[in-house]
Amino acid sequence: MAMEGLGREFCLVCGADPPLYGERMCEPCLRKRVKLVLVPENIPWVRCARCGIVEIQGKWVHISEDEIWDELIQRHVHFHKDAEDIALAVEPQRVSDRHTLLHLQVEGVIEDLLFQEEHTMRARMANGVCLTCTRRAGNYFEATVQLRSTGRRLSEDEFTALRSTLDTVIEDLSDDPMFFITSEGQVTGGYDVVLGSKGLARAWGRHLVSEYGGHLGESNSTVGRKDGVDVTRLTLLYRKPGYDIGDVLKWRNNFWRPATWTKDGVIMSRVDRQERTGATWRDLESANVVSQMKDHVCVDIITEDSSVAEFLDPTNWNMNEVRVAWDHVPRQRLRLARIDGEWLALHKLGCDDEEGGKEI
Repeated sequence: MAMEGLGREFCLVCGADPPLYGERMCEPCLRKRVKLVLVPENIPWVRCARCGIVEIQGKWVHISEDEIWDELIQRHVHFHKDAEDIALAVEPQRVSDRHTLLHLQVEGVIEDLLFQEEHTMRARMANGVCLTCTRRAGNYFEATVQLRSTGRRLSEDEFTALRSTLDTVIEDLSDDPMFFITSEGQVTGGYDVVLGSKGLARAWGRHLVSEYGGHLGESNSTVGRKDGVDVTRLTLLYRKPGYDIGDVLKWRNNFWRPATWTKDGVIMSRVDRQERTGATWRDLESANVVSQMKDHVCVDIITEDSSVAEFLDPTNWNMNEVRVAWDHVPRQRLRLARIDGEWLALHKLGCDDEEGGKEI
């Protein structure tokens, strides 16, 4: 009988009979020596004391508390290399403003044995200051966007409309913490916005040209060197045309309406006949705005023939007549511009549907 026992398998720890697992241990010995998961007692994390964003592996990001706990668990909780079918439940318990207990319930399979464990670790928050807030506090900036105009001085409402597009651009772009405004305000002849990012400045400039036309000029200045590389600052000069789509301009001794912005200028539509032509910003430097879109009036026709229509003049409430536009449709309302004391009927552009004149 002694000879028969020499070749049998047994637990190397306690000598128990099979079944054996892993390094030839029985189930009780394996469970004593193998842990499904290793959980640290305390784990630190950093939140910016100024803006509340969180530092994750050297980057500052906007994430929720639940996402913070998930990130900390992924980085600090280590599962057994042979574990399979892992399931994890987390219940956070706030102890104070800085301390949160994370209660973990974990299960998984090792060597075909189901392991279930419960652990608690403490997430300890420390205050820090992110790069963005550090730079904001130091009035850091990389770019200046100068809003100006050509042909006439922009109104407060026009500056407000131009400035509001920056908020739209910031919302549409990726969540970059460097997309911040260092300072802004009225200056002689325009409005300046100082930004923390060159990329944001260029994106806004492209949006302004696409939305309002105009010309964008760029210049760079070197302000120093860092790590052997020149440190530069960008200045973008945006010049908005003194006219908008739909206005009436006196150009080349005729009346025209800007119809569409192009990369280098605008498509001009002639008022008195069916004619379109492209014009660059330089071509239009001598053009004068004689009637803005907002000053146009829309009136009903009282009587009309093939070339002339009668209407009630809103300036004196008397009957008046005007030559109809070349594309006039009978009984269609008239769009009128008052130029040098006389009424001029305007042909139809696509923008007339979006921005009607004053309704009379």
